[in-house]
Amino acid sequence: MVSQGTTAEDQPTTADQPTATDQPTAEQEPVELYPVSTTAGDSPLFSTDDTENFQVEWRALQSEFVDDPREAVQRADELVAEVMRSLTDTFAEHKRALEEQWQQGDQVETEELRQALKRYRTFFDRLLSV
Repeated sequence: MVSQGTTAEDQPTTADQPTATDQPTAEQEPVELYPVSTTAGDSPLFSTDDTENFQVEWRALQSEFVDDPREAVQRADELVAEVMRSLTDTFAEHKRALEEQWQQGDQVETEELRQALKRYRTFFDRLLSV
């Protein structure tokens, strides 16, 4: 209903008011990952030198974007591939170390297996957080 001195355009519409459909649905809400518990035995994903080299390379390619955008994007693609290979190598080594801890034949104690399972869980959570 429009009161005197105002127009229909001055009145709030239902489109201006929040509705139940404006609320995020379960599909739209981000999935919260469990926090990754790391222990003193967890090695960093990259060495300090590797991290610094990757960052230097990124800054260099980013600064060259103005002069040669296509080349900068190509280098970015190559750098991301290199970082992914490095991560793959790091995680493969970590998995190999975990396997060595429990594949010591049939004489492995239950407590050692329990500890191995805990380390696998930490590793699993870390993988999912990347």
